[in-house]
Amino acid sequence: MEPITIQTTVNASLDKVWTSWTDPVHIVHWNFAIDTWHCPAATNDLRVGGIFSATMAAKDGSFSFEFMGTHDEIIQGKTIASTMGDGRKMKVVFEATPEGVLVTETFDPESMNPIEMQRDGWMAILENFRKYTESL
Repeated sequence: MEPITIQTTVNASLDKVWTSWTDPVHIVHWNFAIDTWHCPAATNDLRVGGIFSATMAAKDGSFSFEFMGTHDEIIQGKTIASTMGDGRKMKVVFEATPEGVLVTETFDPESMNPIEMQRDGWMAILENFRKYTESL
């Protein structure tokens, strides 16, 4: 399957965007797709070979899962490439533009859910990230 690419422009400095994306103190505030879910815990060892993890959970306690993986490449303020726990690849690129920071996320889809559903879910999380970061 072809990788999925999503983008948003965040009206904030590159430093603020990078910190909001990589610091678990911030990740727990934006890493969920819908308001009935949340991210009660996150860790991020931001180095090549470092492990990241985020607990994504329904607020009513009915379901949760761990989104995790290992960082393959880190270029400070520019790129994070990782392998998710199930072996799929993802890459996030941060690019300063006159309008703000363009965040481009590319990921291998999984085979259990429709492509549109995956794109929409990841895009919702990316929009939560944008809104949260712009509010800081």
